Amino acid sequence: MIERFLEFIAVERRYSPHTLTSYRKDLSDFTDFLLKTEAHKDVTKVDKKIIRNFMSEMSATGIAKRSINRKLSTLRSFYVFLLKVGEVEVSPLESIQSLKFYAEKQIPFSEEEMRNLESLETKPKNSSFLKELIIETLYQTGMRRAELTGLLLNDVDFSKNELKVTGKGNKSRIIPIAEKLLADFKKYLTIRKPLVDNEMYFFLSAKGKKLNDKFVYSAVNSYLGLVSSKTKRSPHILRHSFATHVLDNGAEISKVKKIMGHSSLASTQVYTNANIEQLKKVFNNAHPRAKKNLDYEN
Repeated sequence: MIERFLEFIAVERRYSPHTLTSYRKDLSDFTDFLLKTEAHKDVTKVDKKIIRNFMSEMSATGIAKRSINRKLSTLRSFYVFLLKVGEVEVSPLESIQSLKFYAEKQIPFSEEEMRNLESLETKPKNSSFLKELIIETLYQTGMRRAELTGLLLNDVDFSKNELKVTGKGNKSRIIPIAEKLLADFKKYLTIRKPLVDNEMYFFLSAKGKKLNDKFVYSAVNSYLGLVSSKTKRSPHILRHSFATHVLDNGAEISKVKKIMGHSSLASTQVYTNANIEQLKKVFNNAHPRAKKNLDYEN
């Protein structure tokens, strides 16, 4: 049933390969737990008690609440599918609630840090034009890491200065790109050496293969570590920085939502609260009752 479910979300829901891999891992972990504690792998013979025991074991082994909730989300989707195909009469997740936790605040890189990165003289070990281009692409487009590694050669339109990005749910969107980044793309094409089966991907490793997530994360972490003391230096923080900086500089939130590929405006509005100093500045300059020396506490 698991393979049938994975085929369903791949074909009918058009989930990305990355999501499919995560779902497969979550379901494999669950069936391994069933075998260990119930001596079977029959997913149709599961009740709420087993789900709670699964949650307890994950918590006891130190798995983060966010990860536990993700696995619960996978199981919910899986049992909704089993309900639809008539394999179960009730979902064991029906009254199971996700764990509550306080999400760690995501602090974007400052504009100054990004300027320092651009003028960096001392490069990290194993530096390369490709790694620098990856960072600039993430920062200038706001795309997700999986969207960057999955970017196709045909997705770059050099005549229109834009990219076609395929995001979550296999939804496509268009992102404009600056002349400088476009010039760097053209330069990269002259040094890119793809293997036959990887020619369709725009970004490739030194061996000519499609980039993996680990390579992208390592590039971002090593370069940003030279200009920032922040502990979180991931591709997602670059995406966060992109949204924060363009909103701080006057971009319309509806347009940023479209570029980011968000399904709701609420997802984009998170970034409008990222820089309280910018909000203070706007208020002090714009409000008719504000004084120039007015300073509001956060």
